[in-house]
Amino acid sequence: MSGREDRSVDVVDGELFKPLVVLSAPIVMTMLLQVGYNLADTYWVGRLGSDAVAALSYSWSIVFLMVSVGGGFTVAGTVLVAQNKGAGQSNRSHHVAGQTIAFVTLLSLAFSVLGIAMTPTLLRWIGADPSGDAFRYAVDYTRVVFAGLQFMFWFFIFNALMRGWGDTRTPLYLMFGSVVLNVIIDPIFILGFDGNPLFAMLGLEGLEATLYAATGFEGWSVMGAGVATVLSRGLAAVVGLYILFSGWAGLQPTLADLRLKRDTVRKIVDIGLPTAGEQSFRSLGITALTAIVAIAGTDAVAAYGIVQRLASLVFLPAIGLARGTETVVGQNLGAQQVERAKRAVMMSAAMVTVVFLGVGAVAYTFAEPITGVFVTGEGAGDVIDVGSAYLVICAPAFAFLGVFQVVLGGFRGSGSTRTAMLLSMQEIWIYRIPLAYVLLVYTDLGVVGVWYAMAFSYVASALTTGGWFLRGTWTDSEVDEERVAAATAD
Repeated sequence: MSGREDRSVDVVDGELFKPLVVLSAPIVMTMLLQVGYNLADTYWVGRLGSDAVAALSYSWSIVFLMVSVGGGFTVAGTVLVAQNKGAGQSNRSHHVAGQTIAFVTLLSLAFSVLGIAMTPTLLRWIGADPSGDAFRYAVDYTRVVFAGLQFMFWFFIFNALMRGWGDTRTPLYLMFGSVVLNVIIDPIFILGFDGNPLFAMLGLEGLEATLYAATGFEGWSVMGAGVATVLSRGLAAVVGLYILFSGWAGLQPTLADLRLKRDTVRKIVDIGLPTAGEQSFRSLGITALTAIVAIAGTDAVAAYGIVQRLASLVFLPAIGLARGTETVVGQNLGAQQVERAKRAVMMSAAMVTVVFLGVGAVAYTFAEPITGVFVTGEGAGDVIDVGSAYLVICAPAFAFLGVFQVVLGGFRGSGSTRTAMLLSMQEIWIYRIPLAYVLLVYTDLGVVGVWYAMAFSYVASALTTGGWFLRGTWTDSEVDEERVAAATAD
């Protein structure tokens, strides 16, 4: 315990602006590294052909759904650790951390067994042709990822718990190391030592020939990408768990905390299940919107794919700030500083508005060049025209979606995850999808009508969520309930 180095940011005293930035910036960087992770997989698997890339797409539509469910329960760890720390109950934070690790580990093991057994069936359900190479590749890759699912979940748990404690730098360092390792071993496990372009790029053909002569290793194709992901995530997860149980970063669960307690598990499920549902329904919503866009043809789907990539990059600051807001709100509500928690949400909303007014102006002005980065070749002109129309139409509404994300973070930080779930679902299922279908099918706008529907959903959801926030009924924390229960017992 004497060697403990608490890297957490103090968010319950002093100014608010700096802690919000210090907490949120590493989260954004971690997400950017995750994008790099995915790009590395796609780049090297792309060397194997279109069937291999399609296999990744099929696989991730399944894996992401499982990860969304597990990720929802890690949010419960963030909230409970943050609120108990803010209340000065560090021992409760340590206990909740251990309970979250144990519960989500059991969940991941169940998903792992289920996923491995049902992989072929699940792939057929989403339309993969069982007779094609893409199906075979996808089965191999998906089963490897499911076999190592607990490593991925451990890494997510570590990130969530440290975020609730107020330390977002340590997870960033681990993510960086994991991405570097993945970038190194990805091409080796995928392509082996026989004509691997990585060695040619580095001028190490002689070393490659020596390694091939010694091992005869020709790579594991798409499955190798899965092995590289599991190994690189696994190493980061093990280091993360060591950091937790050693107390090196301040938060320190014990082995005794891994013994599940009914009341704590009930609280984890009560907070985490709505978030898991929220993420799952959003994933299904994106799939449904893809099906609607497909009505307009292949170019429209290609343009929508570019829009999705653009949006995932553009909104990283909002998501990072939202997660930082979760921690600040959680700790301040735990410390019974309700007005400070409200002020944190308002400040985050103001910050994200300023950022996205600038981002929106740039996106609106340079819509075509930005879109053109993502597509080349035959037919690129039509795709660029349609894709750039998204930026022209939606850029003025970016600030609204940023505010929407930040306020949802405030709700989650208070433990009001059911409210966050309902407000998140209304954005995509009430405002976006029905209007997108009507504008695409019943007007002459085509897929551009979908962009108008998206812009409307950004504005409408921000107004609805902001109105609910101003009602102020979300500020009762989980720790408050414990205090009331303890007082009643006394």
